[in-house]
Amino acid sequence: MGDHERLDREIAAHYAEVPERQRLGPLSLERVRTWELLGRHLPPPPAVVLDVGGAAGIYALPLAARGYEVHLVDPMAVHVGEALRASGQQPETPLAGATVGDARHLDRPDASVDAVLLQGPLYHLTDRADRVRALGEARRVLRPDGVVAAAAISRFASTMDGLLRGYLDDPAFEAIVEHDLRDGQHRNPTGRPEWFTTAYFHLPEELPGEVAEAGLSLQALLAIEGPAWMLPDIQQRLADPAGRERILRAIRRVETEPSLLGASSHLLAVGRR
Repeated sequence: MGDHERLDREIAAHYAEVPERQRLGPLSLERVRTWELLGRHLPPPPAVVLDVGGAAGIYALPLAARGYEVHLVDPMAVHVGEALRASGQQPETPLAGATVGDARHLDRPDASVDAVLLQGPLYHLTDRADRVRALGEARRVLRPDGVVAAAAISRFASTMDGLLRGYLDDPAFEAIVEHDLRDGQHRNPTGRPEWFTTAYFHLPEELPGEVAEAGLSLQALLAIEGPAWMLPDIQQRLADPAGRERILRAIRRVETEPSLLGASSHLLAVGRR
């Protein structure tokens, strides 16, 4: 088995064990803020959206319900099956399609969509050339002036998560963090699902270069959660409408501040063709 095949199997095994709907619950700060940023940057419905790496449709299904024509692509057949079953439960606003596919080789015509979501593929494309290829494919299928929203994991996410959750008390996790900080290549030989799976963790300043090399014009580089994700009671705060708005206002104030971008566990690059 080649290295890429082995890594792909590790990633697939992780997502089979940790469903995306479980990780991104309705009170997940990542999910709440991603919705806010997509609402700000996506063209209005009935625009055509290609959700690449869309998993079981955590974003694709609500976008379809809002009137978008949404096509989902994911490398895992189990995710595509889940998305199609959930789509059948909203018969008035189903997905336009859901297929198994690879972000680096999209089975779509040139200039055929208004927006591309990459809310996961860049996490697991550990070679820079593959990440640029995925961004370039997004550009290829975009119509002129189309938008791509690409998420990345911060280089410092595992350090902060380790401090917050006590994982750094374990020497095995500390070794993982040292590797992460050295070259961004996150590997988890323990298989513990809470320590994530094979991934690439970006420095904030790397992402604009990848977007530009793919031929896209960077419109914004944004912190998704900002530093607020490290609050131990963040879900309780988000459950209270007034508390939620205070948290979101605080993040908005610093969402583009270069000196704080790395404190967010996830980043969002918005590019335009």
